Amino acid sequence: MKVVVLSGGVGGARFLRGVVDAVDPADVTAIVNVGDDLEVLGLSVSPDLDSVVYALADLSDEQRGWGRGGETWNALATVEALGGDSWFRLGDRDLGLHLVRTQALRAGEPLSAVTARLTAALGLEATVLPATDAVLRTWLDTPNGSFDFQHWFVARRHRDPVDRVRFEGASDARPAPGVLEALHEADLILIAPSNPYVSIAPILAVERIRSALERRRVPCVAVSPLIGGKAVKGPLAEMMNRLEGGTNPAQVTQCYLGLIDALVIDEADAGQDAGVQTIVTKTLMHDTASRRALAEAALDAVALA
Repeated sequence: MKVVVLSGGVGGARFLRGVVDAVDPADVTAIVNVGDDLEVLGLSVSPDLDSVVYALADLSDEQRGWGRGGETWNALATVEALGGDSWFRLGDRDLGLHLVRTQALRAGEPLSAVTARLTAALGLEATVLPATDAVLRTWLDTPNGSFDFQHWFVARRHRDPVDRVRFEGASDARPAPGVLEALHEADLILIAPSNPYVSIAPILAVERIRSALERRRVPCVAVSPLIGGKAVKGPLAEMMNRLEGGTNPAQVTQCYLGLIDALVIDEADAGQDAGVQTIVTKTLMHDTASRRALAEAALDAVALA
């Protein structure tokens, strides 16, 4: 069974770990958000792509939820001592990947090709694709001004309420090579339990990706990132209350209106009308077994076809 997963953020990376445990990794394609990408100290950083790659390579830091395990911070300490820009934390191990990526991009290699080379070097069997090779960036409009995603989320600790999310470069963005083919050949499309506004919406902002989902002939199932109306981590609940007027399953469905056939929700939300078919299970991913169990519940939705 060929499975495509739209992914972003820590929740998406953890969910993908469960998916590749439940099915043959060679049959899994991750289409990953690049709206968070940024340049740090001259280096090209792709946080969501890196989270997915590190998770699938079993290199991620499970305690922090981001970056590489066993990380050290000597380079960052030197940057700080020299008065450099240190608000975005890059660890020593992490720097190696960014150096290789930056060199390749400056040599004219597209992001998708660089990502393929990195995943091959790390021995990944699953396919990891950026949503687009184009420069697409997420911006948040707030009462205190407009901020690119990383400055809003990291530097300002997402304290500003969000009035609107927009995606610069989306109108010219085309799907990266392999993205549309994966969607057309999939037996099942899954949307990871990621923030719909800042992790999944940047992927859907690429018009031909959204159109492919609208014209799908196979089930598309989203996993709700909320449990009992609350986010496991991050600003999602506050964003949904402000932008959708609530944090029930119906509001999650509203974010994916016309794009999904079912929504996986937590037992804490059982009985609530989501507006689409619901699959009720435990959705908190706290270890290998729980990640796989959630993935299996979502994969069972292939029977909807």
